[in-house]
Amino acid sequence: MHKKITVGKDKLRKFAEIDTFHNVYQMEEGKDMQGRWASKHFKNGNPVVLELACGKGEYAVNMAKAFPEKNFIGIDLKGNRLWRGARTGVDENIGNLAFLRIQIEDIVEYFGKDEVEEIWITFPDPQPQDSREKKRLTFPGFLNKYKEFLKPGGKINLKTDNDGLYAYTVEVVEQQGLICHKKTAELYHSEFYDDVLQIKTHYERIYLKQDKNINYIQFSLA
Repeated sequence: MHKKITVGKDKLRKFAEIDTFHNVYQMEEGKDMQGRWASKHFKNGNPVVLELACGKGEYAVNMAKAFPEKNFIGIDLKGNRLWRGARTGVDENIGNLAFLRIQIEDIVEYFGKDEVEEIWITFPDPQPQDSREKKRLTFPGFLNKYKEFLKPGGKINLKTDNDGLYAYTVEVVEQQGLICHKKTAELYHSEFYDDVLQIKTHYERIYLKQDKNINYIQFSLA
């Protein structure tokens, strides 16, 4: 019982703390940034890259460090997880990094036409039940949302340990006639493995210890 109370208090502390972070926008306040993320928050004209369902934000944090000429935004609903990446951004003064706490279903309300250059989806909930297909972040309905703010030719990257979600996404890409740039069911044994793809999330480290294969696909909507 004592442990549960401690965990609850820790979550409340993190929620209270992210509310003070200059690099975090929550719900309604993020809508004011639509179409103006680069100019209003980042104060530059650099490309904007999103990490969807970012969890602790490992990809957003590490890509922001590796590519200072781009702006990165991690998006997730769970504030206690998002806190970790945001805290790192504050502590290390990573100026090209921000976080947005929203339901991803509402994402079109937060970004303007052609505002985003690239999307990363790293180890999302695979939503394996057929009844939850519409919740998968590569479901055609979501892809149509991304099309509203992703630049023409902008790339979408999916990295997952879930073979079912990978196969589903490959099928969607083929059925929708989308442009597939890269795909592999064995990322760490493929020609595509590079400095960006070697970034590992908390969950990916767990999966690799379990000797799971890592799937990767990169595609464009047009």
